[in-house]
Amino acid sequence: MLVYVHGAKCIGIDAVPVTIEVNITAGIGIHLVGLADAAVKESLLRTVTALQSRGFRIPGRKIVINLAPADMHKNGSGYDLPIAIGIIAASAQRDLPLLEKYLIMGELGLDGSVRYVPGTLPMAELAERAGMDGCIFPEKAALEAADFGPVRTYAVRDLEDVLRILGGEEESEDLLVRNTGLFLRRQDEPEGNAADCPDMADIIGQDGAKRGLEIAAAGGHNLIMIGPPGSGKSSLAKAMAGILPPMTLEESTVTSKIYSVAGKSIHTAGLIRRRPFRSPHISASLPALLGGGSGENIMPGEVSLATGGVLFLDEFTEAPKAVTEALRGPLEDRKVVISRLKSKICYPASFILIAAANPCPCGYYGEGDRCRCSPGQIASYLGKLSGPLTDRLDLQVFVHSVPASELVSGRKEAGRREKSAQIAGRVARARDVQKERFNGEGIFTNAEMSNRQLERYCPLSEPCRKLLERLIGEMGLSARAYTRILKVARTISDLSQERDILPEHLAEAASYRFLDRRNILDI
Repeated sequence: MLVYVHGAKCIGIDAVPVTIEVNITAGIGIHLVGLADAAVKESLLRTVTALQSRGFRIPGRKIVINLAPADMHKNGSGYDLPIAIGIIAASAQRDLPLLEKYLIMGELGLDGSVRYVPGTLPMAELAERAGMDGCIFPEKAALEAADFGPVRTYAVRDLEDVLRILGGEEESEDLLVRNTGLFLRRQDEPEGNAADCPDMADIIGQDGAKRGLEIAAAGGHNLIMIGPPGSGKSSLAKAMAGILPPMTLEESTVTSKIYSVAGKSIHTAGLIRRRPFRSPHISASLPALLGGGSGENIMPGEVSLATGGVLFLDEFTEAPKAVTEALRGPLEDRKVVISRLKSKICYPASFILIAAANPCPCGYYGEGDRCRCSPGQIASYLGKLSGPLTDRLDLQVFVHSVPASELVSGRKEAGRREKSAQIAGRVARARDVQKERFNGEGIFTNAEMSNRQLERYCPLSEPCRKLLERLIGEMGLSARAYTRILKVARTISDLSQERDILPEHLAEAASYRFLDRRNILDI
């Protein structure tokens, strides 16, 4: 008897259908075909043991299992459950009339329990596109697709739960993911730890850096802070998470799909709502940062996991040059393409880069007479930031040490300083302006504008044109730096609730380009 079970495989953040065909005929042996990797081939032993532990018999005939299409590599343990269900149906040990109406994926334990598999959110989208009635996933994996409403998502714990759903004779509403106790408990849990995000009011001084972070948050711009040790760069970067607006549904869906595919879901109920904050160590390898893997098993890296949020790179100038220079593509294209001999995967990489660095080897250049570095050492140290890379850093902020008098008295004035909630309010209003402006454009922030969109949404008056010409000539700016200044000026005007870009907006935007100066020691 030949039966078909619907499964799926994730390629990038999208899923493609995989049909598990099970046929039982005269002969002996169990044969698995369809370009399966070692994990899939091992599923036969797991599946047989799980079926026997649940009281099912293994037919003493030839069982052929085909994973179609046969020319596409299959990897992972998620095919355990559909293979087991296929053997049960093909051997007529249970009548499963609803079998072909559901997409089924899950790993089996030897006792017949069903365990977590990654990528269930893209698979739920695939089931909806294919017109299926629903999906059957392990309980924790089903949480990722809990907010995907068009299809019914079931959360199962063992084989018997799956058979109850597919049999159609017993009520199985209690197995819908939104009816499970785990979903109800997770729904009430806060996402992430708010204590990890300091309030801007807790950071003494650094008004210029706070203004730069506000602009970066409002327009989705990349920012680098250069300053001595202990000046507050890391605290400012962490506080950035507290002024970012909530993710839109589209942003949340993309970010959640990346985490689902990577198997790094935090197992909250439904989509990820809090913007990610990723902070890899400078020793992170190139594949860890950009993504990588062998064959078609290519996983997203930190630049993709930070999509919709912040990628914080501390000690930026100390990172290997190959790693920092590899950021050029994602910063410009907001995506990363990973190519292998037989496959090519594209992952989104639309994030805000917050980089922090010291100004010189000793770290104290610009702080009176504390620096002991020669001009050549300073120029060489900052020269690690190449021109093409600094061009892509929209905002460049020099952070000075807080004076002792301000540091001591500042603790008493904490209540007077602006809180993150106040800054977040201005950022949210600026984002609302951009949401209305870019409706139907496929982008969310000013930083994502193309050249065509710049011409449309950043018209300049004659005084603005003359000022910009003078600034470009004096600072020796590149064409890319020119477009970045326009985007930042557009964001500053949005924060000011101005309809047009004004000369003071352009002047402020240009003031954040000190690394573009011909003599870098003039900072």
